[in-house]
Amino acid sequence: MSLTKLIQTLDTELKQAQAENRYKAPERVICGYIPSTGKIGPRYKLVGQSGSYFRMNSNSYLSLSNDPELIAAADEATKALGVGPGAVRFIDGTFSQHVELEQTLAKFIKKESVKIFNSAYTSNCGLALSLTNKNTYWVGDELNHNSIIRGLRISGVSRENKGIYKHNDMADLERILQNVPSGIERVVVVFDGVFSMRGDHAKMDSIIEVCKKYDSNFKDGVITVVDDSHGIGAYGKTGRGTCEYTGTLDDIDIIVGTLGKSFGVNGGFIASSKEVIDTVRQKADTYIYSNSLGVAECAAATRAVKITDSPKGLKLLKNLEDRTTQFRSSIESLGIESVPGATPIVPLLLKDPLKVRSCVDFLFKEGILVTGMAFPVVPKGQDLIRCQINAAFTEEDINLVVAALKKWLESN
Repeated sequence: MSLTKLIQTLDTELKQAQAENRYKAPERVICGYIPSTGKIGPRYKLVGQSGSYFRMNSNSYLSLSNDPELIAAADEATKALGVGPGAVRFIDGTFSQHVELEQTLAKFIKKESVKIFNSAYTSNCGLALSLTNKNTYWVGDELNHNSIIRGLRISGVSRENKGIYKHNDMADLERILQNVPSGIERVVVVFDGVFSMRGDHAKMDSIIEVCKKYDSNFKDGVITVVDDSHGIGAYGKTGRGTCEYTGTLDDIDIIVGTLGKSFGVNGGFIASSKEVIDTVRQKADTYIYSNSLGVAECAAATRAVKITDSPKGLKLLKNLEDRTTQFRSSIESLGIESVPGATPIVPLLLKDPLKVRSCVDFLFKEGILVTGMAFPVVPKGQDLIRCQINAAFTEEDINLVVAALKKWLESN
């Protein structure tokens, strides 16, 4: 057998993606970390490049990935129990660090129980597998994350058993709930807390209000699920994300989150009632058949959650908020369009793949790392650069980026 014919087909597809500006640029490789010096935040070294770079495309909103407390916690756990679990959770792959992390998250999120996964992506897939039966109807925002969409697909949800409402359009959500097919016993309304490309957040208080109106129409009610991976630890008075920001922490039924963004480690989780989480443990293929996180990741994540829920965390959140406000007001003064919001995701809406590429390349030459987003990651005509603010950024860092953007605008 030979790959010759397959290679020819794939090569044609790749060239087509390049011609349509959908081809992802070669991945840059980070090989060094330079801690903050006070006036400027952390910088990074890249393979094949001299100098250092400022990252405006990191999900590590609280800048905890290199925190000495997390590193020490991971080191201690590794020395005690090794680098890998050696099994899935139900085959004696559960360690005390897994349990402590789940208990710490449950307390922080203010839910009865939590189950951790290898990622938020597998958490969403596992939740869909756990909640779907032939009498389940799923409803989602049109801009939901790919992991939610993929979860419904692998769970076998048909077109007849799902509805998609226009982004943050409550009238459209209500229209869908009014027209759920007969025989449905369970409706699940799922949405992102923070929409990862735009940086705006779900109208959670309004969503809950609409869902309550139709809850009694179904045997198992209308269940609300939020994936708040970009919200938890990133904003809200105490870092509890979109639920806290919108005052709905006690009203959302199920929360999906990540350990790989604000908490700076790796992994994902589902938080809900004990019964929901036990059902996930029994039914979620992405939990049952996949090795658990290593103890080092669990110990570091536990430390990260505890830091977030402390005076140190509040200080980080305050600087994150201040730097976000500074950047948003600065790009507005430059005349760069964005999406209004309070989250540390600040998109530069350039709406042209060639402009996006030009700006990304220009900023790279200025020592600034950003990433352009084009179709199919974002809708056609909505090409953008997603800038992400971190808690270790300084006022000088933001001024540096704004000055570079001003230079790019003047050269175009």
